[in-house]
Amino acid sequence: MALETEKTAERAGEQQVLTERRETEKERADRRWTELLQEVRVAQMGIQILLGFLLSVAFTERFEDLGAADRTIYVVTVALGSAATGTLIAPVALHRFVTGHQMKPQTVEWASRLTITGLVLLLCTVTCALLLILRVVLHNGMAWWIVGALFLWFVACWFLLPAWARHTRGGAGSR
Repeated sequence: MALETEKTAERAGEQQVLTERRETEKERADRRWTELLQEVRVAQMGIQILLGFLLSVAFTERFEDLGAADRTIYVVTVALGSAATGTLIAPVALHRFVTGHQMKPQTVEWASRLTITGLVLLLCTVTCALLLILRVVLHNGMAWWIVGALFLWFVACWFLLPAWARHTRGGAGSR
């Protein structure tokens, strides 16, 4: 990559590849892992709170009043929330099982992919939860329009803005 032109430097008698940040591959993997963990913590907290709320809904008196369509939306939402939770916790499990096997750069890549997948599942969970709540509250077709607009907003904030930022940067930069 353009900004990650690699330079060779001598450190402690060994040749190591350095990036423009002047970090070795191992240092870069450690930095990326730390950054990824911070990001995952935010997403994990959100999905765990949402899933806890969703799981408790089935035990409320009003749950019995839900129609078949709303119950289906509820089941799909709980399944998506569970999948998102598992996917966003997976990087921690992955790291724990491969620690000490000299796989940090690969672990960071795999964990990054899991995190992106978890964010997509979180998007779907939030969208379905909003749909269920707004259908119950509004009792009309406005719920679909509001949820559609919010879905597009989340996609723009979570995926399109970062894609645009990478594109305008020319695809270069430290990953």
